[in-house]
Amino acid sequence: QVQLVESGGGLVQAGGSLRLSCAASGRIFSINVMGWYRQAPGKQRELVAAITSGSSTNYADSVKGRFTISRDNAKNTVYLQMNSLKPEDTAVYYCNADLTYYRGSYRYQNDYWGQGTQVTVSS
Repeated sequence: QVQLVESGGGLVQAGGSLRLSCAASGRIFSINVMGWYRQAPGKQRELVAAITSGSSTNYADSVKGRFTISRDNAKNTVYLQMNSLKPEDTAVYYCNADLTYYRGSYRYQNDYWGQGTQVTVSS
């Protein structure tokens, strides 16, 4: 069974920094894209940043220049370094992975989500 476990959320003052981590575990063959999404109260979930297995990255315009996504393929882990945080960054942050896993002798592809971690930025 594949699981994504996030850590690193919390409460920080505006201008501060946080680093989120997300580790994928289970019978994983490969991970294509890993990403971070966020959902603020009353709003739709939105993409924050994503990174491919070849380390190509994509960022939401609202976080460009402040957030950095990276991954450690050997550890099946993705990170999100968040600097210069603003109150509008307050949300639940979710990790996502598009991966291929083993079930018995076969491989399957699916999309997995973490449980979410709260990030709160106070003004």
